[in-house]
Amino acid sequence: MRAPRLLAAAAAALAVVASITVVTSAEAAVPPAPSGMSLVFSDDFTGAAGTGLNRTNWLYSTGYGYPGGAANWGTGEVERMTDSTANVYQDGNGNLAIKPIRDGAGNWTSGRVETQRTDFAAPAGGRVRIEARIQQPNVTGAAAAGYWPAFWALGAAARPVGATNWPGIGEWDIMENINGRSSVFAALHCGTNPGGPCNETTGLTSGERACNGCLSSFHTYAVEYDRSTSPEQMRWYLDGVNYFTLNSTAVDATTWNNATHHGMFVILNVAIGGGFPAAFGGGPTAQTQSGVPMLVDYVAVWQSSGGSTPSPTPSASSSSRDAYSRIEAESYNSSAGVQVEACSEGGQDVGYIGNGDWLQFDNVNFGTGGVRDFVARVASGAGSGVSGLIEVRLDSRSNAPIGSFALGGTGGWQTWRSIPGNVANVTGSHTVFLTFSSGQPADFVNVNWIQFRR
Repeated sequence: MRAPRLLAAAAAALAVVASITVVTSAEAAVPPAPSGMSLVFSDDFTGAAGTGLNRTNWLYSTGYGYPGGAANWGTGEVERMTDSTANVYQDGNGNLAIKPIRDGAGNWTSGRVETQRTDFAAPAGGRVRIEARIQQPNVTGAAAAGYWPAFWALGAAARPVGATNWPGIGEWDIMENINGRSSVFAALHCGTNPGGPCNETTGLTSGERACNGCLSSFHTYAVEYDRSTSPEQMRWYLDGVNYFTLNSTAVDATTWNNATHHGMFVILNVAIGGGFPAAFGGGPTAQTQSGVPMLVDYVAVWQSSGGSTPSPTPSASSSSRDAYSRIEAESYNSSAGVQVEACSEGGQDVGYIGNGDWLQFDNVNFGTGGVRDFVARVASGAGSGVSGLIEVRLDSRSNAPIGSFALGGTGGWQTWRSIPGNVANVTGSHTVFLTFSSGQPADFVNVNWIQFRR
């Protein structure tokens, strides 16, 4: 994961969630099934205070990794997971608590629990929705360094082999938070590691999204995988608001199917330390506070029956695009790590773009050829020494670029310039990817539009 432009990112992301109603009550019942779906699993955590989980529903993953799997759970986290009710317990108020604890020698313990079932799946032509109502650990600043609460799912094939087949079998990150930031991250992990079609180990990610009150109150987090649409979609929700969507066309069909066309199991855990917190300042440190739990009010999984998958129908986003007309950046069909924001030139632009991010535009028609170059309308308020490369690739993000240009600061995030770049000659219709690379973790560019020229 990359660090966004913090102040600007928070302001923009707040606009995304401005309409969200904050839910603060300590306990809520599992909600009714979404339209067309049926409840297939739930736990409301109504056990007596200090009791463990129902092991018919849940198993405890303990130690420093799966048997035969990577050390430190493959992420560099430092805690030892236990099945002790000191770390994992029902609080008597309708919640599961997962509490990381540091002992007098500086060693950390915490909890990681998984559903016994591994068959949560969207049937062909159907949907599956995985949701939980969670209060993130209520700790901030230096006291939160290294905290990493998460709600996520792994492909069923991971369990027999200690997840040594990660990330190809799919990981759906529904809620991640690090270092007590007022935010949430979502991602799909897939393909091969490192790199590959899913930009591992980062994955295809929402980037950091503001989540006001998520440390001090309960909010709902959900992912819905929909095979009733064409292309298939994964949609992530915060308090019922869809804030991140991935289409199956974001990667090749084999990669997508391997990550989605099978059962999943659900995981809840609070890690301490590791690569993700390290990317945002690190931890734990001597100042990190012990004993602040993640609280989970309920977990629920709903599923619809299958049906025939519809054929694609032309729409504003899927019909043919003229390569020689302006393609607005915010009209992308899929993306990773970016946000849409208001543009000083009118309309919207795509911002918060840094290393590893990308935009995808389907069905771009170049005709019979004669392409001379392309131009991108870009802006950058990146600091001194921060620059990056904007590249154009066809049909796959792993294909060699057909054109590119480098960009440093333009004087401001809304100070726009039209920058040309040479491209190889192209004919026919293609999926066009804009990919972004930089030697620094900071965001380095906003994009308003692109256009190819004869």
